[in-house]
Amino acid sequence: MKIDLNQIRELLSVVSQTDITELTLEFGDQKITIKKNAVQIAPASIIAETPANAAATHSLQKQISFEPKEVAPAPPPKLEEPVSGGNGFVAVTSPMVGTFYRAGSPTAAPFVDVGDRISVGQTVCIIEAMKLMNDMPAEVSGKIVKVCVDNGTTVEYGQTLFLVDPKG
Repeated sequence: MKIDLNQIRELLSVVSQTDITELTLEFGDQKITIKKNAVQIAPASIIAETPANAAATHSLQKQISFEPKEVAPAPPPKLEEPVSGGNGFVAVTSPMVGTFYRAGSPTAAPFVDVGDRISVGQTVCIIEAMKLMNDMPAEVSGKIVKVCVDNGTTVEYGQTLFLVDPKG
């Protein structure tokens, strides 16, 4: 079987859209190895070998390189602006992407509610990321003025979770 350039391009495209980091295919005397890392796809190599004859083994290597397209990094997600300035509220933001939970279990009371006074280091919520529950400690003391996220909602890095009045 002879593999043409279009088939190789299609194979590279399919591999680049998956979690596969290395793929090797052999078709008779042809071998294709594709390796990629998190940033880009390494150049692919095609090695064609002629069958061994009685006198000696003769190898022929053909190298075909594909330069990956340069992709501009995606712009950061548009996040809610923390409220500040005239009212003096401080935003408690998410340190990671995950699922926001106000309580330690579905039947438990929320860690904090509007009007509660919090202190630095106090757990204000849990953020689940990759099946790990991460307690979210407060980085500011004050009174909770607003809960900005619904329970069970996916949150982004830097998204405002609570507004705190440090003078409250």
